[in-house]
Amino acid sequence: MKFLTFGEIMLRLKAPGQECFFQSPMLEATFGGGEANVAVSLANYGEDAAFLTVLPDNAIADACKAELRRFDVDTKRIVTGEGRMGIYYLEGGANQRPSKVVYDRAWSAIALAKPGDIDWDKAFEGVEWFHITGITPAISESAMELSVESVKEAKKRGITVSCDLNYRNNLWKYGESAADVMRTLVQFVDVAIANEEDIQKSLAIHADVDIASGTLDSESYRALSSAVLDAYPNMKLIAITLRAVSYTHLTLPTT
Repeated sequence: MKFLTFGEIMLRLKAPGQECFFQSPMLEATFGGGEANVAVSLANYGEDAAFLTVLPDNAIADACKAELRRFDVDTKRIVTGEGRMGIYYLEGGANQRPSKVVYDRAWSAIALAKPGDIDWDKAFEGVEWFHITGITPAISESAMELSVESVKEAKKRGITVSCDLNYRNNLWKYGESAADVMRTLVQFVDVAIANEEDIQKSLAIHADVDIASGTLDSESYRALSSAVLDAYPNMKLIAITLRAVSYTHLTLPTT
């Protein structure tokens, strides 16, 4: 089966180890993006995976494509366009200090891309499964329109479409709400991946789920899944992901 994932990939600049920004005059450079990570993971499992995005025509973009190919990801469908490569800066957390991420992605090539910029016949050649996330339509209005075009074009060709809703509050800045956009996009989705916040913010579907209680009520999640599947009969499956955080408490000796 041929998989194609679609979204933004960014230059990732990280402070070494658990250092703070500019604690030393170095930043480790690599590349990252949710959809690209899916393509790399699929390739690592031995699947035939390709990645689609829009990148500028420069040496940094060439290095990015080379890095993806190093993991056996097909990059032949990547489109060249105007703009730049987005950057994010990462400071790894240590003990009580949380990680910190600073995004610099305005005017990136994919943020400027618009419907008609991608030849979908070429992009979907041989593809059986298409994966997108809720990040790309949040980047800009034109990227949103391109994202909706992508899932419509995939369904025209009988391709299975999956979407990780992946709600990012800080990205929806161009005037449309996540719910307004994603409720349209998921009408063309066969498989959705989400947590309860993604569903509530992106689809405006609410359920009685208490994530702060420290206990897992599986029935509440079944009810939430059923509500989504009832609202979107085109959707065949939804996977709800949960994260667990464990803490180690130290008791200091008294004197």
